[in-house]
Amino acid sequence: MSEHPSSFLISAPSSNSGKTSIMLGLLRALKERGLRVQPFKCGPDYIDTIHHTTAAGKQSVNLDTFMASSEHVKNVYWHYSGKVDVSVAEGVMGLFDGADRMVGSSAEIATLLDIPVILVINARSMAYSAAPLIYGFKNFNKNVRVVGVIFNFVNTVSHYRFLQDACEDAGVEALGYLPENRNLSIPSRHLGLHISAETDYEAIIQKLAEQIPLTVNLDRLLEITSLPIVQTENKKEAIAAQTSAKLRITIARDEAFSFTYHQNIEVLSHFGEITWFSPMRDSHLPETDLLYLPGGYPELFAQTLADNESMRESIHQYCQKGGLTYAECGGLMYLGKTLVTNKGESFPMTGVLNCNTSMESAKMILGYRIMHWNGQDIRGHEFHYSKISDEKLQTEPATLTNAKGIAVDTKLYRSKNTFASYTHLYWGDKPEFIEQLIKTAINAESQSPSGDSRQPKAEV
Repeated sequence: MSEHPSSFLISAPSSNSGKTSIMLGLLRALKERGLRVQPFKCGPDYIDTIHHTTAAGKQSVNLDTFMASSEHVKNVYWHYSGKVDVSVAEGVMGLFDGADRMVGSSAEIATLLDIPVILVINARSMAYSAAPLIYGFKNFNKNVRVVGVIFNFVNTVSHYRFLQDACEDAGVEALGYLPENRNLSIPSRHLGLHISAETDYEAIIQKLAEQIPLTVNLDRLLEITSLPIVQTENKKEAIAAQTSAKLRITIARDEAFSFTYHQNIEVLSHFGEITWFSPMRDSHLPETDLLYLPGGYPELFAQTLADNESMRESIHQYCQKGGLTYAECGGLMYLGKTLVTNKGESFPMTGVLNCNTSMESAKMILGYRIMHWNGQDIRGHEFHYSKISDEKLQTEPATLTNAKGIAVDTKLYRSKNTFASYTHLYWGDKPEFIEQLIKTAINAESQSPSGDSRQPKAEV
């Protein structure tokens, strides 16, 4: 590790400033310098982290001060940052945009971690007028240290000269720019960037990495973001639950199911051995005690999922026999009877849940969530366009509210020991949630006239 590691947060005045493109280019460019680079993502986004991981060659980790405690966020950050030369966090939305004013914002995370901020500004239709914008972001909150600016969509050196003047008069260093180039853009979809087989992400990231050193002063960037090494011996995240459970844990992962939080997986790993499988390509579900079906894009691969009849039947049988299952969003859609695409095509799914989901007449549902269930409060995030017909579905006695405590229509569904919701829960610092799922399954088995060999046998 470098004697003077760098840590900083990439943010912007607003969304669509191009911070993700610059983030990906920086990660790869720094990696190609021989530096060990650790990426982070502020907020609940699970798509950007996939691209970060590709660019840096190291797993990107979410930092969210709404879904998790401040102590958890600090422990996670310094645990991973203590092992690398450069730590780069990508912000969410605009710098100060949070669930409630600054709560959960990139600015709050930068303040919590005491790391400097690099602003990415869309300068396509701006020159010296960038000065008051930069000055405002620098001085709005003195606890947020805006130390540099990288401009996006700058096509000429003369244009950049105006922007340099703006930075000088605003008291923030100009670190360079990225020119506008269609070959350097990644198509957007839903929340974050689209994961598509039609887009060559590796080629785009590599082009960004080749361009950035030409117009961005990487040496100066690393110099002004150099920070003292934080001693992490006592800051390691205690993600392991005190449990004797040694379960066979099976998690779906392919193009249709890829939306996971890394710390969620870390928690699950302490309950047993994890096996990954593909509902699209594998023929049968592996032997398992706990099945996790995360979110993703099942609507884009509905035909393939439907055609894999042996897998659909395997999962159906597992759940019908009382196998413990947790599904969220896309996983919920896969457990329904049918999935209707935005073109009106209907495809059979596993039929575990007595419901249908549809992408027709799509309406966006978005926001943080707090779920109150069995004496626990666990937080997460909901984002989807599909709707569900759930008239015959059973629900758990759980209530869900938004970030301001207002009740929402989202439910926690249950069929035997299958639990499903549209909310992507974050249990990275709440292993008690997994403990509760296991206990619920064990209790259900003990009350059943005849238990099933696939039920969790371990006690927690």
